[in-house]
Amino acid sequence: MRSAWQGILHILFWSYDRGSWPYDVMVIGIVVFVLLTPRRLFHDQPQRAGLPTTDVQLIAEDAGNSQRTYRVDAAMLPLPKRSTHPTPELERETHDILGRTVDDLKGHSFQVWRIDPVPNPNGSIAYYDVFVKW
Repeated sequence: MRSAWQGILHILFWSYDRGSWPYDVMVIGIVVFVLLTPRRLFHDQPQRAGLPTTDVQLIAEDAGNSQRTYRVDAAMLPLPKRSTHPTPELERETHDILGRTVDDLKGHSFQVWRIDPVPNPNGSIAYYDVFVKW
């Protein structure tokens, strides 16, 4: 009984010498567990580069003129690219965000033709209304 407890303690505290057969068996057991355990068992879901995809909303569509207006949360933009007035960098960044997050625009050609920054009451930008032609 005492040797069984000693064996359990050796395993728990990983006190076997490197290169010994119990050490090798434990390492093989860990590798097998990592490689063969399905992801769904741990409810693991891959993240998309830290960018939320729900912060882009379609708010208006004019199918006759092939125009849409999307609301893009300012938090999706890197801080240096946020601006209170439209700039070429802001246009490129919003174009990239829309191209990545909006299924209807993925793989299609479209143009950002106007950006209206909408401020918070404290003066910072809350979101951008981005007008798109396709």
